Amino acid sequence: MADATISVTHLAERERYRADLADEEHGTVEVGYIDYTTDGDNLALTHTVVFDQWGGRGFAAELVKQVLDDIRANGRHVVPVCSYVASYLDKHPEYSDLVAK
Repeated sequence: MADATISVTHLAERERYRADLADEEHGTVEVGYIDYTTDGDNLALTHTVVFDQWGGRGFAAELVKQVLDDIRANGRHVVPVCSYVASYLDKHPEYSDLVAK
């Protein structure tokens, strides 16, 4: 599983992006999520979670990347309330155009 890739699903009705991993033994397993609130075209990313048993594998960074890519594809902007998201944005200036002014 160390080389596993997550898939991210947007659950708009819950204001959440869910990260899943295909597990041969158990099927699809949720490894974490990002919660957000919406204000017009801005998504305030409020909370990033990767469950303890999945930590340390880079899933949080991949989750944030996929969420930011989705936000960009939909012409929206980000308000980085979550400290992990803010840190990710600091380290990845290619997403700086997404930060709400």
